[in-house]
Amino acid sequence: MKEGIHPVVAPISVECMCGNVIETISTKVEGFKVEVCSQCHPLYTGQAKNMDSAGRVERFRKKYAAAQ
Repeated sequence: MKEGIHPVVAPISVECMCGNVIETISTKVEGFKVEVCSQCHPLYTGQAKNMDSAGRVERFRKKYAAAQ
């Protein structure tokens, strides 16, 4: 590898709004805050809901039920 062309990587702390602190490495000099993390995001916590807008899934199943 060539010397002097790579950025300096240092350990930082990333803090979520929920209070979770993640230790990682980055080219940023200081830590920063994020709005969501894997501890509070609904997709990762199992609180996400499958939204069926206007019964589209049911209409699809009715339409293609004969094809099965």
